[in-house]
Amino acid sequence: MLRLGFLASHRGSNMQAVVDACASGSIRAQPAVVISNNRSARALRRAESAGFSGYCLNTDTCPDPAELDRAMLGILRRHEVDLVVLTGYLKRVGPETLAAFRGRMINIHPSLLPRYGGRGMYGLRVHEAVLASGDKTTGVTIHHLEEEYDQGAMLAQRTVPVEPGDTPESLAARVLAVEHELLVETVGSIAMENELGRKTNAVENERRGERA
Repeated sequence: MLRLGFLASHRGSNMQAVVDACASGSIRAQPAVVISNNRSARALRRAESAGFSGYCLNTDTCPDPAELDRAMLGILRRHEVDLVVLTGYLKRVGPETLAAFRGRMINIHPSLLPRYGGRGMYGLRVHEAVLASGDKTTGVTIHHLEEEYDQGAMLAQRTVPVEPGDTPESLAARVLAVEHELLVETVGSIAMENELGRKTNAVENERRGERA
């Protein structure tokens, strides 16, 4: 079964949506660990309640960036993580961790990238920019993680209408609901592909053994 690692800086509500879907059987995967840069992050308490491990890694615990990078990679490997899901993680992932999990790290962003992405564009800042521009539509994007913020290949997008009288807070609430839905669907699809791939490999190995 696919083992999931999460990176989260604050509430971890997207993480919780995935954890709940795993618990219900909607996603064939197992939450393994969450890492946060924020010791008071609710995501860490959510992990404890759900029965999986949580760690705080930041410049206090690891002052040297390379040390922090190696510590993160070590935790993910120790917990045998297959897929890393960024759910509101506001720090850059180090080069060693990114290289080791390239193609296996996904991020969720509260806009229709490439609009309103990049350094410093997160949370209410994104929704404020959408409203300031006069856009009639916004949305959610899930993409692979790369070195540059919000530049990885897109996996999924879903639109959300901007309604008359919207505030950044009201728009954020509607977008967040769609984030939960789309992330659960996307992680579920990845988990299904992973399971099918393992079954196919098992069959091929069995056939090779019969021919040997």
